[in-house]
Amino acid sequence: MQKPTLNPTENQTFEIIGSGDCDFVRTLEASRRAEREQDVERACNIRYAAFGRIAGLLPDDEETILEWNHRNTRAAMETIYASAVDHFLIDDFEMSAAMLELLLDVDPEDHLESVIMLAMDYVALKEYELLDEIINDISDKYAVRALLLLWSSFRRTGELPAGEVTGFRKRFPLFFAEFTAAEHPADEKYLADIESEHPSQAAQARELWLQTENLWRRFPGFVERLQAEL
Repeated sequence: MQKPTLNPTENQTFEIIGSGDCDFVRTLEASRRAEREQDVERACNIRYAAFGRIAGLLPDDEETILEWNHRNTRAAMETIYASAVDHFLIDDFEMSAAMLELLLDVDPEDHLESVIMLAMDYVALKEYELLDEIINDISDKYAVRALLLLWSSFRRTGELPAGEVTGFRKRFPLFFAEFTAAEHPADEKYLADIESEHPSQAAQARELWLQTENLWRRFPGFVERLQAEL
């Protein structure tokens, strides 16, 4: 097995060169294959072990920006992100945040939009100062930014600012409707829509609900308070 190395490029970035356990294209595909076989635990374990190998390659004492346009290196970054999602979904927000912080260090352009989930982690952890440092990195065109501001206000004060609720409802009506709905089925109609080339906003709203459902289960009250605005 080729010993993994960090290969410097003319772009002042680094490529991860390796085979076997450090062939992250194969590793990522192996985790996805395990998911398709409905072996979620094995998929998560594959990704977490790979994260450890990637983190072990990175020097502690100098900035290391990874090359997005290199196939194996991109797969490594996608693996970090996928493992952060795994931890997020089991409510391990601290580990998820640590992974995403590392990912942003090596990919400051944030090709995977890691900052969105990191912001969710920070609200869950009540790390509001850290949230304030990154919230403006999320476009105000995204419904998730408005949702995060509402949820963070609710976590801080127990109340929803009336103006922000009105703004969320007017600017993102389909997202407001989804987050105040009684049911959120991941049925065939939804799956066909979200997997299409141009998913509808309604499908995107449901996807966001499904991606964040564990938050509303772990931290009850917010959705119920939002529903009271109907």
